[in-house]
Amino acid sequence: MKRFFTGMHAPLTGGRLASTVTVLLVVLIGASFFALAVGSVPVSFRSVVGACTGLLPVPDTDRLIILEIRLPRVLLAILVGAGLSVAGTVLQALLRNPLAEPYILGISSGGTMGTILAIALASGVSHFIAPAASFAGSALVMVLVYAMAHRRGQLDPFTLLLSGVMVGAFFNAAVLLTVALFNQELRHAFLWLMGNLSDARYEALMVAGPLMLLAALPAFFFARQYNLIATGDETALQLGVDVRALRRRSYAIASVITGAVVSVSGVVGFVGLIIPHVARMVFGPDHRLLLPASFLLGGTFLVLADMLARTVLSPTEIPVGAVTALLGAPVFVYLLRRT
Repeated sequence: MKRFFTGMHAPLTGGRLASTVTVLLVVLIGASFFALAVGSVPVSFRSVVGACTGLLPVPDTDRLIILEIRLPRVLLAILVGAGLSVAGTVLQALLRNPLAEPYILGISSGGTMGTILAIALASGVSHFIAPAASFAGSALVMVLVYAMAHRRGQLDPFTLLLSGVMVGAFFNAAVLLTVALFNQELRHAFLWLMGNLSDARYEALMVAGPLMLLAALPAFFFARQYNLIATGDETALQLGVDVRALRRRSYAIASVITGAVVSVSGVVGFVGLIIPHVARMVFGPDHRLLLPASFLLGGTFLVLADMLARTVLSPTEIPVGAVTALLGAPVFVYLLRRT
């Protein structure tokens, strides 16, 4: 397990960091433009470039499809994929366990419970109330799981993982009960439970986007400390890392990120599992590179997954959470057997 997080790769330099981030950013932009062009009503790549840059004439119909329907959805996919990937990377670093991620630890279920309760109990939920309720639910689950995983004053990563699965199952059951009790108000809740980006709006992005980015930013400053924690808590303490304080702050980061993205997308599972694992295999375990790589790869992955969700059975849409689950479940089994 320790070798998984401290394996040998090429040393990180400023040039390597800049070139890797640049390449991944170009890939993300390319995938986004491709997703804007593909759909039940295809539009030309020229129209996509013209609508996004204003440099080329674009038919009014194409402009409406690109800017009002597909662009907010692509931006939402980037936001959710990047946020969940960063949260997964942070949790895996703290627990030194490649199976840790917001969905498996139950944080996503808590965020969903908070959002659905807000929708059920408050008529006309604003774009500010839903993220706040989602964050409260995510934080509650994280506190419960964190408390249950302490044994004789020490945090047991494996107990935390099992506690997360158990608490997540409980909150999933609570969500289903809430949906049954408030079936009229929550007629779209089942789509939410499977992860759904079809209701993307610029207003929601303007609230959840800054919240997610502000929560994720401190994780990048903690990258060196995550590297030290990978060698073990005692070694990290000897090297000046306040492990307990770092864990508390990082769990708060993961909870805020998860709450923000769940409030606008529902439960999108396994992104925080797949992407950090792929990024770690390709770029190495150094979190100074791993975190930005996971951020950009996560956005790219969910843009492409959502494109599949809305085109593979067009004009019928598949919830994007079903696509990520189909891809993530085999990876979870592989990691479970390997580690």
